[in-house]
Amino acid sequence: MDFLRPASWEEALAAKAELPTAVPIAGGTDVMVEINFDHRRPEYLLDLNRIADLSEWEVGEKTVRLGASVPYTRIMENLRAELPGLALASHTVASPQIRNRGGVGGNLGCASPAGDAHPALLASGCEVEVESAARGVRMIPIDEFYLGVKRNALEPDELIRSVHLPKADGPQQFSKVGTRNAMVIAVCAFGIALHPETRTVRTGIGSAAPTPVRAKEAEVFLAAALEEGGFWDSGAPIPPSVAKQFAQLASGACNPIDDVRGSAKYRRHAVGIMARRTLGWTWESYRGNERSAQCA
Repeated sequence: MDFLRPASWEEALAAKAELPTAVPIAGGTDVMVEINFDHRRPEYLLDLNRIADLSEWEVGEKTVRLGASVPYTRIMENLRAELPGLALASHTVASPQIRNRGGVGGNLGCASPAGDAHPALLASGCEVEVESAARGVRMIPIDEFYLGVKRNALEPDELIRSVHLPKADGPQQFSKVGTRNAMVIAVCAFGIALHPETRTVRTGIGSAAPTPVRAKEAEVFLAAALEEGGFWDSGAPIPPSVAKQFAQLASGACNPIDDVRGSAKYRRHAVGIMARRTLGWTWESYRGNERSAQCA
């Protein structure tokens, strides 16, 4: 196994163009596990740790450009206000040591349905910035990024450079079920984001289908219920019947399997519970913000 260490982004793109089978490694929190258990034996490893741009972020007027290698710890410490859903998801990633090394680019590159960042990325409606030496930059909407179990939309010569996420314009939440409290792969996970400016709702479900997915029927139902009931304007409590229907539709969006971590039946049930609870948390936060705005 050859170990390549480009000193710049341009060198990394050139190496990937010359050796398309080279496996990128930054935090290495997924790749090294596969190598150590002999589940993967790449001919080349492409170390991206010397490329400083990948570990930087930029907060704009409406979006955050998050470098692919920005550690989860930095997201938690510095971007909680702009990216609350992703910050909450970052808290659940493994151990402090791994949170200090791993980043969103690794989750996207591996495209495991159990990756903790995926539900928050789907709920935010972000875009993934990728680049190749031959074709330049392209932006992939997150809804088009996941193609199958551990398969993504990257071409063989492309690398993930950053993720462009809209700054939160409303409350966001994340919930995860695991077999223990820490250092655990999700049995299932759920993310939700309220977008008051467009009066829409987005969700993300992890580890309950072959790829991370959105509960689109649940989103459409809830957005319509909030609009028709005047809830966006009044900030009134959501009726239990609406929350129940939202949870059922979220559960129905799942296509899980039975495995050592949980049964398909349990995953569907748990996603419904998480959908109802996270909706309650986000709506209470929205109501609190509305009351504060009225008082001001």
